[in-house]
Amino acid sequence: MTPQHPRIRRIPLNAAAVVTVVVCLFPVYWMISTAFKPSRDIRSPEPRLVPYTWTLDHFRRAVQADGFELFWRNSVLVTLGAVLLALVVALGSAFAVARMRWKGRRQFMLLVFIAQMAPWESLIIPVYIISRDTDMLDRLPTLTLVYFMITLPFTIVVLRGFIATVPPELEEAAQVDGCTRTGAFRRVALPLLAPGLMATSLFGFITAWNEFAYANFLIIKQQDNRTLPVWLSSFQNTFGTDWGATMAASTLFALPALVIFLLLQRHVTSGFAAGAVKG
Repeated sequence: MTPQHPRIRRIPLNAAAVVTVVVCLFPVYWMISTAFKPSRDIRSPEPRLVPYTWTLDHFRRAVQADGFELFWRNSVLVTLGAVLLALVVALGSAFAVARMRWKGRRQFMLLVFIAQMAPWESLIIPVYIISRDTDMLDRLPTLTLVYFMITLPFTIVVLRGFIATVPPELEEAAQVDGCTRTGAFRRVALPLLAPGLMATSLFGFITAWNEFAYANFLIIKQQDNRTLPVWLSSFQNTFGTDWGATMAASTLFALPALVIFLLLQRHVTSGFAAGAVKG
């Protein structure tokens, strides 16, 4: 038997990859196409993959809906605040775990892994009770702290791995030249951690930006403090759901995460540190 050509052997894998991509992207395509369809086509018993006619009316209703700008600002403030807090705290924790030897280091990382594996939805009731008893309900800082708590374990784990790939000899050489330990880390190691910082920032942003459960349970009375995921539910009322406006609002809601991903994705690699060492 003659051996199969490598390209022929890859056909089933390529076909499976194409099917997977189509299945994953089809809901996104359907959301976007529905946002541009006229209402009569959305309610039509014969669904159309490609709109025959296009309209921007749904986007106008979404942008002109009550609270759009306010909830957009709330989401940006809460998300950026949580991501920045997680980066600052995780950077110090990851450096201590990766560079220092202290009693309880392995136990600390074990607790971090356990926290990462725990389903955060199971903590909604305890967090709600604590927020209620401390008079922290209906406040954006509470939501920021919750999102910071959710993204922190993952950020510590990822940054620890990136710091471990940076040879400590680089920092030791900087210290020989007169830098302090902090200065050596800031001048030598920190620039090499750019891929890790971007990867964790992207994960934290998407996690906090899309979160709905805590935003819905912790912001009850002060409607002006709600975020965009909760705002999306405002297009559903007793008369039904405005699917056109809902899909248009969902498309607008997904744009920031998509733009940030496209800006950062080419930088999110782990090869920078290895290249610096080889060079």
